[in-house]
Amino acid sequence: MSWTEVGDRVFQRRYDPCDVSVTVVAGGDGLVVVDTRCSLAEAREVREHLKEISSAPVRWVVNTHVHFDHVWGNAEFVAPRQTPPAQLWGSAEMIAAMRGAATDPEATAFKKSLAERNEVWAAKMAELEEVVPDHEVRGRHDLDLGGGRVVSMRQLGRGHTDGDLVLHVPDANVLLMGDLLEQSGDPAFGPDSFPLDWAPTLDAALALAGPDARFVPGHGESTDAAFVRAQRDAIASVAAECRALRSAGVPASEALAAGDWPYPADTLTHAVTRAYAQL
Repeated sequence: MSWTEVGDRVFQRRYDPCDVSVTVVAGGDGLVVVDTRCSLAEAREVREHLKEISSAPVRWVVNTHVHFDHVWGNAEFVAPRQTPPAQLWGSAEMIAAMRGAATDPEATAFKKSLAERNEVWAAKMAELEEVVPDHEVRGRHDLDLGGGRVVSMRQLGRGHTDGDLVLHVPDANVLLMGDLLEQSGDPAFGPDSFPLDWAPTLDAALALAGPDARFVPGHGESTDAAFVRAQRDAIASVAAECRALRSAGVPASEALAAGDWPYPADTLTHAVTRAYAQL
């Protein structure tokens, strides 16, 4: 893929593995890089590709959430690989989760499984350096990029995780959604998702941006408000079905077989488990 200018000086590029989006916002004082991919090697590739956009320095890096395919390239943008280092930003919840993963047995096992996958992943994991953002967002923070441009980092609610950040670029009418929105596949209801909260969070994003905005997903190509509304409705139906099944006395272990779902049932195991736990 190449860079696509989804709005004035807002550039998105899709990368394998994971078809993950990296987005760059250019301002008068430098660049904001949003999400850093799965490894240092992949982040080095991003840095090389940045030359196609601008020679300006990377002043800020923002992680939309904690998952590895969005954060494991952070170390490329701080000392000693970049001097002066970029400011690294994430939500307070994301930062706490990333720190906790350092001693989490499941996270350790996951890294080991990646290293054993093939030689490419073994090399990536051998140089892994997990750099936690040193600047916290609690609710909202506005970054002044210079030249009259501001990017607003917002926590609009829980959904894909409890620490999802969206970035609003108001002068370009663009919202960067992270994995609150997915275009190249169905939404990912993981073990740290909040199925009952997700649709209201998308409602808040739609209200913030307006009907003519462009929305950049965590995976896939940029899209419009109609697509966001459709995904919001499907996620809301997952939540409604979980509520209805639980109210009817259907146990969580039988809910997948009993429910009428907008997505394949075998992708909703965590959605049901998490929804029932919340209820």
